[in-house]
Amino acid sequence: MSSKKRHLFFTFAMLSIAAFGQQDPQFSHTMFSHMAINPGYAGSSNMINVTALNRQQWVGFIDGANNTTSVSVDAAIKPFGFSSGIGLSILNDNIGFDKNLGLNLTYAARFNVGKGKLGVGLSGGFINNALDPTWNIPNSDDPSIPTKKESSINLDLGFGLFYNTESMYFGLSATHLNETQRTKAINPAHYSRHYYVSGGYRLEINPSWDFAPSVHIGTDLVVSQFSLSAALHYNKKFWGGVSYRIGEAVVGMVGIELFNGLRVGYAYDYALSRVGSYNDGSHEFLLGYSFSLRKERPPQQYKSIRFL
Repeated sequence: MSSKKRHLFFTFAMLSIAAFGQQDPQFSHTMFSHMAINPGYAGSSNMINVTALNRQQWVGFIDGANNTTSVSVDAAIKPFGFSSGIGLSILNDNIGFDKNLGLNLTYAARFNVGKGKLGVGLSGGFINNALDPTWNIPNSDDPSIPTKKESSINLDLGFGLFYNTESMYFGLSATHLNETQRTKAINPAHYSRHYYVSGGYRLEINPSWDFAPSVHIGTDLVVSQFSLSAALHYNKKFWGGVSYRIGEAVVGMVGIELFNGLRVGYAYDYALSRVGSYNDGSHEFLLGYSFSLRKERPPQQYKSIRFL
């Protein structure tokens, strides 16, 4: 790798580590990644949902520049007849020499509100941050460049509200409520508290076609991200759409629900920022499965009194 490319990677990596978007990794499939940022989502579909997302950012810039994987599971439960949801979220985020692994358990209480349900959720877990730098920068004694391996595990807390009906959803949440600590070598040495607002609506055009616009906003009260998306669904099995992260990227998305709740999706990001000139874009893959443990009751059979 050329010294110019290494210098660019170092510059972008350090900026990204300190920036909002890399403290909480961004996903293009925001409509499928609620569990990663909003504990109130748990149990909202009344099914057991398993969702895995893998994002490969800045492909071609440098091998392993940024690779993020999110796996979440949630389910609706009714302990003592009280409508609730539970969930588990695992996030593995690697950018440069910075390796982050987070695990959170979630509980949401669900209440009937109007035509839908409101989930009030809390999450708690930990984040393991590890930094293992292997720089190759000759004649550099800059004290701001970390050179030693460090690792730390710290408590992480979140809170969220999620309201949904058959045709719409609205979410409000906060992550890193306790401003979780990071390894001392990374600046800043803690996660900023992040706030999210999301909403979406599904409009039935005709029995075959649905139109689904959505919005996603994230901020740490210093830097903000705005994402506007629109998707068309055909026969509730195929979807395709576009998303625009204001000032950052244009995204194309496609997906299909194969059978019995199994779905796959793909998104491609074309960066609008300066870093877009040095890579081949970003790729994101979705794999999801939704199912219910409740068996369908067979139709009740009876004998007509005419044949007794």
